Amino acid sequence: MDAGNEAVPAGYVPHNHRGPLTDPWEPIFEKTVGAALWLGLRVRQAHCNRRMFVHGGLISTLSDNAMGLSAALALKEQSGGQSGAGVTVNLSVDFLGAAQVGQWLEVHPRVLKVGGSLAFVDAVVLADQKMVARASAVFRIHVEKTASKASRS
Repeated sequence: MDAGNEAVPAGYVPHNHRGPLTDPWEPIFEKTVGAALWLGLRVRQAHCNRRMFVHGGLISTLSDNAMGLSAALALKEQSGGQSGAGVTVNLSVDFLGAAQVGQWLEVHPRVLKVGGSLAFVDAVVLADQKMVARASAVFRIHVEKTASKASRS
């Protein structure tokens, strides 16, 4: 793999929503595009199954993460700036191709609808700009209310 293959595409910055599950996959990058948060990474051997294709679990997890964060961004816009959170109710992933070591893998989510309690999001997953999966999810959402001083007394 040459050094040119290691470049991170323009606009991506280190992902700031780290967790124990994704720590071994770092570095993961993010890019805000409109109301969506794209996620991307340079595929390494640690991301692959025994046949050296990116593991479906990694694709599913990154898709779930990107779609959930995008739903939270959309909720924040709709609620006038209040933070929101969501829990995955349903996740579906169709695997259409294979990604391999050295490729740039990225998830492009699209928020379809944010309602009173549910958000609907879909995404495409690309490896070097070629679609390798598509995903859709439903999230149970809520606006995180800030307690007022009167209610804390």
